[in-house]
Formats: sequence, C-alpha cells, structure tokens
Amino acid sequence: MTEVLILTADDEPDLPGLDDLPETVTVTHIRDEVSLKAGLTRADILVVTDFRSGMIERVWPSKTSIRWVHATSAGVDALMFPALRDSDIPITNARGIFNRGIAEYVLGAILLFAKDTLGNVHYQSQHRWQHRETRLIEKQRALIVGAGSIGTTVARLLSAAGLEVEGIARTERDVEGFVKVHEQSRIHERIAHADYVVITAPLTSDTEGLFDEALFNAMKPSACLINVGRGPIVQTDALLSALDRGPLAGAALDVFEQEPLPEDHPLWDKPNVMMSAHMAGDFVGWRRALGEQFTANFARWQAGDTLDNLVSH
Repeated sequence: MTEVLILTADDEPDLPGLDDLPETVTVTHIRDEVSLKAGLTRADILVVTDFRSGMIERVWPSKTSIRWVHATSAGVDALMFPALRDSDIPITNARGIFNRGIAEYVLGAILLFAKDTLGNVHYQSQHRWQHRETRLIEKQRALIVGAGSIGTTVARLLSAAGLEVEGIARTERDVEGFVKVHEQSRIHERIAHADYVVITAPLTSDTEGLFDEALFNAMKPSACLINVGRGPIVQTDALLSALDRGPLAGAALDVFEQEPLPEDHPLWDKPNVMMSAHMAGDFVGWRRALGEQFTANFARWQAGDTLDNLVSH
C-alpha cells in the first residue's frame, strides 16, 4: 500500500480529481499539525495545497518517510525551507495548470487600463455621462518579469493581441512570444520603455523586493503594473509612493506582501488600482485539474519514470 498525505487548509475542500489512483493507494486529507507530524513519519507522498500556515517547516521530522513532495501551485517558495531544500526528496509543482488563466487575467488587466474601465465604473456610480478617448493596445510595449512557463504563455497571448513583448529573466535568451528576453541586470534599462510591466516571476532571493523605489522611478509616467507573481517581489511602500506621486498610472494586483490584505490597507481605496484575492489563475474546475495532474504524475512515479514538473532545489 502507498499512502498519499494531502495537506489542505481549513477553508478548502478535499482535493478532487483523484478517482483514477490505484486501489493500492490510501489518500489521507489532513488539516492540523498533529496529523501532519504523524503522517510525515508514515506516508510515502506529501501533496501540499495549503501554503499559508508554515506548518510543514514547523513539524518536519529529522527522519521522514516521505519520498516525494508535490505542490499544487506553480511557485514552491513556501516549501524551500532548509530541511526539505537540502534533502534529496524530489519536489514537483503544478506547472501548466494556471498558465492560460493567468495570461487571460493579464490581458484583461491591460484592456482595463487601456479602455479606462475603472473610469467607466467611477462615472457610472456618479450617473455622469463623460466622454473620453482611450488607448489601443496594438504596438504598446509590455515587459514581462519572469520568462518561465507562465510568463511565456502571457507573452504569446499579448503578442497575438498586437503588443510588443520583451522579457526579463536570470539569463538572456530567445523565447517564443518575446521580441527578446534580457538578463535581470538590464531591468532598469528595459523597464523605461514599457507601457505595461507584468510580474510573473517566482519568489527567490534574486526577486524578493526587486520592485523598489529606484525601479519604480525608472518606469514611464504612463506605465501600469500587473503583479500575478508573488507579493514580496514588490515593496508595498514603494508601490504606494509610485501610485501617489508617480510614475505609475495604475496597478492590477493579484498578490500582496501580506495576504489576506488587511481591511484598512490604503491600497483598497486607490482609484487607479484593481485588486483580486490571489485568484488570477483559478478557473472553474482548477481543483479537479490539479488532482488529475497529480494522478497522472503518480502513474509515472509508480512506474519508475522521471516525474513531470521537477523543481530544482
């Protein structure tokens, strides 16, 4: 028998999409530290859907029975605590599941700013007829910070919509959908040309706090920021300053340094900001898709094949 331990948050349902797992597999959903601590010395596989609590690091044993950890997210920064990061336990993620949903969110955000949809909502609430001219997105410049799986899908969709798309990554390279992907050291130079700056990068030591006052000051006065990566990549105080005094014209934010965002946070009341609750990629049926992705990868694991979506650590 193989036991799959699934760590799930209190406010989330059990992971669906596991119907095709073999009968020799026992699935155990857990939501508390006591059950997790016991399971980590008994189960074979850990599937993580709860990344907010820090529970795994707190109870990770010196000797574990876990032979594979799977994250139901694209980012795995919450799993990179020393004991797991320095082990030889393979870690996989949900790369590919959220790509299209996030890309559509980004395109929608760009259209929201280009067509001044926030202005439409504002004037409608005042019962005010206010004619304006709005921008075309064709030939506008987008800079995508993060040229991985999600960033590449975003680039392809934006390119198809007529934008000129450049990227920023650790190394310079040619990637389909991008005019060019530049190394991160050139971000201040390239961001100065962008009408829309999109963050799709994972949270790493290289990206944490990357968007500081100096980087915001390098942006065009009319530029808009879209963050669908990780909240701590953006320094919130610097973002607020850029929104209040320039150069940012607006921001669409799906992730934040602190989540959930406190009810009294000043971002809520910014007229040039659109916010969502860390849900950019969550399409109808996404939980089942995650379960089915894990089930397909389990078949590879059971057969001794190389796992899909392996993460280096």
